[in-house]
Amino acid sequence: MAPNISFPTGVLHETDDEISALNTPAEVSKPDDRKLKLVWRNIILFAYLHLAALYGLWLMFTSAKLATSVYAILLYQLGGFGITGGAHRLWAHRSYKAKWPLRLILTFCNTLAFEDSVIDWARDHRVHHKFSETDADPHNAKRGFFFSHVGWLLCRKHPQVKEKGKQIDLSDLWADPILRFQKKYYNILMPLISFVMPTVVPMYFWNETFGNAFCVNLFRYALTLNATWLVNSAAHMWGDKPYDRFINPAENLVVAVLALGEGWHNYHHTFPWDYKTSELGKYSVNFSAALIDFFAKIGWAYELKTVSEEMIKKRVLRTGDGSHEIWGWGDKDQSPEDYQDAIITHRKSARACTMGIPEPHRAGLRSAFPNQPLTDKPAVPRTATEVSRQHPRAASSRT
Repeated sequence: MAPNISFPTGVLHETDDEISALNTPAEVSKPDDRKLKLVWRNIILFAYLHLAALYGLWLMFTSAKLATSVYAILLYQLGGFGITGGAHRLWAHRSYKAKWPLRLILTFCNTLAFEDSVIDWARDHRVHHKFSETDADPHNAKRGFFFSHVGWLLCRKHPQVKEKGKQIDLSDLWADPILRFQKKYYNILMPLISFVMPTVVPMYFWNETFGNAFCVNLFRYALTLNATWLVNSAAHMWGDKPYDRFINPAENLVVAVLALGEGWHNYHHTFPWDYKTSELGKYSVNFSAALIDFFAKIGWAYELKTVSEEMIKKRVLRTGDGSHEIWGWGDKDQSPEDYQDAIITHRKSARACTMGIPEPHRAGLRSAFPNQPLTDKPAVPRTATEVSRQHPRAASSRT
């Protein structure tokens, strides 16, 4: 086994000190060459699940009623949110807080997803972040795509995963009575919510056949699993790394779409306490953030944690791979058309400020304001902090 495996390679919460992958010993990052112990029961069950799921997909286009397919897609979204908004963002990372009605809904949705109880899921995920890409990582991407995607579920856990899992603090999870109830009765709740209910509802309400309802639900379940698994595999291998080029996780649009906004993984492993798990939180590719914001508006979600633009900028400039988009007005990558076509209202001075704008782009600003003199000074001198917020490029050049 690799020595010094207890060396942490990642952070969990906003209070944790930053850990640089550059300081991680090579022997920690390299997986050991132990022989995997296969769990044949899991291999057979997952093989059956995916074959039945493919058949269910075929039935959706041939004999299943439209309502059955729509119902399956709805359950896929609900189950996914139970993982992304519940087990992941709320409980594993404590990136926001939720009142008991929302926690109850999220626990129900998490049980529908059937990816283990919240307490067990959050424990493995905290270990994954704390010891990312080491033998203590349950789905260590250094072992390849297949292992990080599904292979880790087809073999016995590495001893380091068990050892480090026991050291992770789960007191906040055990303190939640809803999670304790789910954990205690999981083997009863999971079959009823994840398999019986999705099969019975189509049969009772719109006379769907048992075969169609059952197999289409298996497709729904397999899709949920693979969307989650892609975060562990594809999002740890392919994509840009605008926030930290020294770690495996990357920004992956496809995974973000399939996993309801979980594909912006370079950002997430850099700032795991941000409830959006992404910088911009665009609802089109971050359905989970949209739902959390909705529940925040009605008061069920609160204390949503996020990362300041200044903190993001400092990290991008220090460890990013250069793929980050423009920061705003005056960025070196901003096009001349932006300066020319921009609409600027409520100006405090008749002069157009060019502070921080690259010289080649000032021509566009001159054409945008032909009757106004240009100046390199702010319209109204303020404190250094206020100036840096208005002109981030200029501020960064002085630090």
